[in-house]
Amino acid sequence: MSVHSSASIKRITTHILQEMKQRGEKISMLTAYDYSMAKIVDAAGIDIILVGDSASNVMAGHETTLPITLDQMIYHASSVVRAVKRSFVVVDIPFGSYQGNSSEALRSAIRIMKESGAHAVKVEGGAEIKESVVRILSAGVPVMGHLGLTPQSIYKFGTYTVRAKEDAEAAKLLEDAKILEECGCFAIVLEKIPAALAKKVAETVSIPVIGIGAGGDVDGQVLVMHDMLGITQEFKPRFLRQYADLQQVMTDAFKNYIQDVKSQHFPNDSESY
Repeated sequence: MSVHSSASIKRITTHILQEMKQRGEKISMLTAYDYSMAKIVDAAGIDIILVGDSASNVMAGHETTLPITLDQMIYHASSVVRAVKRSFVVVDIPFGSYQGNSSEALRSAIRIMKESGAHAVKVEGGAEIKESVVRILSAGVPVMGHLGLTPQSIYKFGTYTVRAKEDAEAAKLLEDAKILEECGCFAIVLEKIPAALAKKVAETVSIPVIGIGAGGDVDGQVLVMHDMLGITQEFKPRFLRQYADLQQVMTDAFKNYIQDVKSQHFPNDSESY
């Protein structure tokens, strides 16, 4: 088997992600929802770009991820795919487009793949969506699972607190992870669960496990771009590391522009024709 370094790979694939897990190389994953930002993220060398249904929150201003539609997800995914040269692009199938009906799940996945050019889809849940996962995989569409805190089920949980702290829920999560692996999922996201449980899942399944609020003993990490860049300031969970304060940077730039326009310092002679 050939060994790659992340920087030298022209296009990330599910096979390369599997190789990364096997040799212990951590997988980096961030969200993106538009062409301009995706182009920057891709050029920086991110391994996976998630076109998340978190677009419902950070792009559209909704309180939850539930309102975003399949058409809207395809629009965002198409914009991202046009920018990407290296990263592996995964797209969330939105709420109501796969649960409880495997035929609809397949139709949704095929629409995403055909109309956006994405490389894979992501779904939330375990045993309860097994039929949908199998149906999608039967068409050759790669599927990423998502367990733990599943935002599409927020009204069921009633809270964004840490999941699987109790033994019964932890056992079910581990079993669901095994089910998703057996079905053929190429990776699993674990959100907001105890680090010890996440480590156990990563050691139990042979596919990559990506964490968000799941400790450092998994195979990779994912964050929402707007959160880690400090564009959104209201959402500051314990697991979030803010790598920049772009809200302040942008606010300062806007204020400087406004001042320059009102004071007639912009445009100057060199900026005019």
